Amino acid sequence: MGECKTIQRSLRSEIEHHLKERGYTLTRLSEITGINQGVLSDLLNRIPPRSMKIAHLDAFADAFGQSQGWLYELYESECFAEGKVSRSRVIPYLVRCAEIGRRDCIDSIVSKLLDDQKNISILFQVAEQLFTNGKRKESILFYQLVIDTEKNSYNERFVIAQYRLFRALQGTDSEKNWKAVIQFDPYRKRLPENYQLDALLQLANVCFSLHKWQEVERYADELRELATAVYQDELRARKMNRKIIPPKTERHLVVYYGQGFLLKSAALEKQGLYAEAKKYISGYADLSEFELLDETGRIEVEKFRLWATANRYTLDVLLGDIEVLPAYTRFLMDHPKEILSGLIAIMESANRHRFKVDGILEQFSSQIHDFTEYENSIQMDRYFRFRYELATYRLQNGQYVSGMEDILRCLVLATIMKNDSDFIRCVTLFEAFRPHATDQQKTEYKQIMEGIRNEEVDFASNRFSFGTV
Repeated sequence: MGECKTIQRSLRSEIEHHLKERGYTLTRLSEITGINQGVLSDLLNRIPPRSMKIAHLDAFADAFGQSQGWLYELYESECFAEGKVSRSRVIPYLVRCAEIGRRDCIDSIVSKLLDDQKNISILFQVAEQLFTNGKRKESILFYQLVIDTEKNSYNERFVIAQYRLFRALQGTDSEKNWKAVIQFDPYRKRLPENYQLDALLQLANVCFSLHKWQEVERYADELRELATAVYQDELRARKMNRKIIPPKTERHLVVYYGQGFLLKSAALEKQGLYAEAKKYISGYADLSEFELLDETGRIEVEKFRLWATANRYTLDVLLGDIEVLPAYTRFLMDHPKEILSGLIAIMESANRHRFKVDGILEQFSSQIHDFTEYENSIQMDRYFRFRYELATYRLQNGQYVSGMEDILRCLVLATIMKNDSDFIRCVTLFEAFRPHATDQQKTEYKQIMEGIRNEEVDFASNRFSFGTV
């Protein structure tokens, strides 16, 4: 305990030094920090001193003009009292260390915490707090520590850590996203129902962005089955006048039920099974009879009704029914959020069935110009697919300069996403039409390839205005 007291004195002696240097009284320090003067006295003068919160130390740093993380390396002793860890101090401390990047402090205190298996719960709580506060990347280290340290793979904490880690690892890198799916997949059915509904929806969405259609089908089937079981349990409870405690999920139950049908239909569509895909649209087209609907649920039902209309148009177009194009384009104009998905289907069908859509491209030119924001991997994948189909259309119709420009854009997007199959498709298409490329385009193509060889991706993305038609 002697060493611990020395560190405590060092922490407080630093604060005392700055107090004297600036000529602050406790009254003045209280005014600056907002900390009660009596609390300040207990923190600095009482014997033994009152344990300091990390928020107190941050307030002192601000008062003395110091940077974030000031004296954090000396704060560790505040987290232990008589050899016991203080959860109320160590958890906020680790959260703050993660937020500001003090990995040295994290490593030091974690090594001590892991001397006792019971402290895994502390690491899990830190991870959960970071995750729920939107600090997902910062939570990864702590979830991984829980996974690496927890001996029981059926422990609920271990399984939830696996799920949270899967969510936290999602980004625009296709390879990393797929590895995260593979790592989490074996644990999905061990989750409590509320987490399992969310997990299946997320797994299906990630696999959708990766074009893993059979996996999308599998997760969609499981999602539909589980959502139906939960729904029926709630209905039985209502009929028996039992109190209903619905599972605490991120979305309304009707979302999981409807998405089970929607994702199944979408996966079948992507495999060219259009007739089968149409059958599943009826499963989510009208969910107004779904019981237990509140206002949020009714809003979701209307969304599904809208998507069903859009997806019926999509399937008709993909089947080559160009008679629906005027009605489809009017629908897209009335529902701007559906434009990107709709244009992908229209361009894909135009390439397959060889009909012209220049007028439609002109009609949506301003919207296409605004296709520049990617909030997630699914949106980036959709934009890639649109650009690739647009490039193919232009090249097939002799619009070589603009078509090759689109392929260069697609190459950059495929590189950012680290999607090897899409990258190969772009290279193949560029090489097939290389004689039609301008000297400038050939130079840019060479630069992109050299950047990839040197693992330099960012330089190329700055070259293009991705929204240009």
